[in-house]
Amino acid sequence: QLQLVESGGGLVQPGGSLRLSCAASGFTLDYYAIGWFRQAPGEEREGLSCLTSSGTTINYADSVKGRFTVSRDNAKNTVYLQMNTLKPEDTAVYYCAKSRYCSGSTFRYDVWGQGTQVTVSS
Repeated sequence: QLQLVESGGGLVQPGGSLRLSCAASGFTLDYYAIGWFRQAPGEEREGLSCLTSSGTTINYADSVKGRFTVSRDNAKNTVYLQMNTLKPEDTAVYYCAKSRYCSGSTFRYDVWGQGTQVTVSS
């Protein structure tokens, strides 16, 4: 069974950092593109960044450029989203998803994690 499991969310103060993990099972992550998305209440799911199978990062959201970084640990079959200088507007449920190729559109992705809540508040 192909599965992605996110972890690492939580409550953080503005200006703080979090690192989200996306662990894969049933397939090898570095054969695929892994995208990160988020969805705030009442809003559409937004594409943030994507890591290609070759390890290149493609950014889709100007609001997180320079603050969010994607990386991969092949030995752990896990992709990470490092989030720095967090702002209240970053509050959302964060998802990772698998695709053959990177895209900022959700319909290109066929396996999704369950999501992890990130709340930025003082």
